[in-house]
Amino acid sequence: MDLEVSPNLTIPASELQWKFSRASGPGGQHVNTSDSRVQLTWSVTESAALTDDQRTRLLTGLGRRLVGGAITVTVSERRSQLRNRESALGGLADLVRGALAPPAPVRRPTRPTRGSARRHSAAKKLRSETKQRRQRPTGE
Repeated sequence: MDLEVSPNLTIPASELQWKFSRASGPGGQHVNTSDSRVQLTWSVTESAALTDDQRTRLLTGLGRRLVGGAITVTVSERRSQLRNRESALGGLADLVRGALAPPAPVRRPTRPTRGSARRHSAAKKLRSETKQRRQRPTGE
């Protein structure tokens, strides 16, 4: 089953590597006999589904998550292997989609308006007066 990340990118099932192992956690005796923990690995550097631009964007965006040019998602949240597989596919798609997203526009710093500066100053003065009134009067 191919993984559709976006309209521009679909990862073929042949490029996804699955590993299964025994998971810790809830499940009673069942957890000792079933391999419900899922490890999904996809090699970014060797993928034929990516364009050169997508590959460079993924390599920079996922930098620290990549090990040997591959990204690995491990899931053991659910008791069933099928649910963990679905969750791993969703997690990989989210990671790739986030790394491929264009960067947010750079924020240009702006100065506060004259009116907002006045309101800020008035609020500070009012707060100061409130606190002054709470003080114990001096016996002079």
